[in-house]
Amino acid sequence: MSIVIKKVSDKALLKKFVYFNINLYKGNEQYVPPLIYDELITLNKEKNPAFDHCEAEYFLAYKDDKIVGRIAAIINHKANDIWNQKYARFGFVDFIDDAEVANKLFGTAESWAQHKGMTHIHGPMGFTDLDHEGLLIHGFDRISTMLTSYSYPYYKEHIERMGYVKDQDWNEFLIPIPKKVPERFERIANVVQKRFGLIVKNFENKKDVGQYVKGVFELLNLSFKNLYGYVELTDKQIDYYVNMYIPMLRLEFFTIVLRQEDHKLVGFGLGLPSLAKALQKAKGKFLPAGWYHLYRALKGSDNKVLDLLLIGVDPEYQGKGVNALIFNEFIPQANKLGFEVAESNVELELNTQVQSMWKDFGAEQHKTRRAYIKKL
Repeated sequence: MSIVIKKVSDKALLKKFVYFNINLYKGNEQYVPPLIYDELITLNKEKNPAFDHCEAEYFLAYKDDKIVGRIAAIINHKANDIWNQKYARFGFVDFIDDAEVANKLFGTAESWAQHKGMTHIHGPMGFTDLDHEGLLIHGFDRISTMLTSYSYPYYKEHIERMGYVKDQDWNEFLIPIPKKVPERFERIANVVQKRFGLIVKNFENKKDVGQYVKGVFELLNLSFKNLYGYVELTDKQIDYYVNMYIPMLRLEFFTIVLRQEDHKLVGFGLGLPSLAKALQKAKGKFLPAGWYHLYRALKGSDNKVLDLLLIGVDPEYQGKGVNALIFNEFIPQANKLGFEVAESNVELELNTQVQSMWKDFGAEQHKTRRAYIKKL
């Protein structure tokens, strides 16, 4: 039978859109499901503040009355204004290994983008840089992280068959945590702190974090603004992500660097115990038992993997060793709590300055993700 495409037009279909991803990967040991509640909020045009400057449509593909694929077509108007382009994005894409299904899904997204006056479509990308981005093209035997998505190898084959070409790659690293801070890092940290008059601040109480959180996201905007596809977060989006991340915060892995003379924030590091295996056990559901698996991963003593979620440094201080100050704090805490390895999450392949740092730790570049682009 032919493939039928349906636009997601109500909450029931949106729920099916989210569940298709989870059902497609059922039993896959490398796939990490999102929390269904969070995914529904992200896709909700009334609740996600990204829709202040984005528009999107979601499509489901049916074959024999069964859902066999999904795709989101997105236009981030703010990104297009910043980068002076007319690009649509595709994201939240999943499909069975069927050329007709892939053709119909991407054809629908491309037609929608053309109708909106766009000249190109690229992805996988979401509404912001904090959504899942990039298609897995290397590391299919490795478990994903909370902030990344898994994809079957055949996705790459179909996407390239349809005329999409590489636009940008991101690399991910698996980093053995040393038993003590490398001497070079310790030396650099001491020199940098004295030379630039910097203060390293850690926290013992979440109440003390509040006054710095907005500044952290503002610094994220400043330090990431020239990176591929990045769009500065608005105040509403910052509030949205604060409410999402603060409840999960492990204070041992939240470090900020301040300039001593005026307490200006010049750097921060944010890590989190890996939630990958806990999310697998939760199967996308916070209740009735999902919360327990997540809590145990965050607070328990048997989690050996630390996710390095975000590191940001003021452009004025980039390349001057501020990262060393952050890792000077993270490494002792990681050892104290029994962590053995860290995951870097995605880093642009062009960001050689950061990636060269991992050589000191004997890191393995174990996954690669790609953004594809096609002219319409």
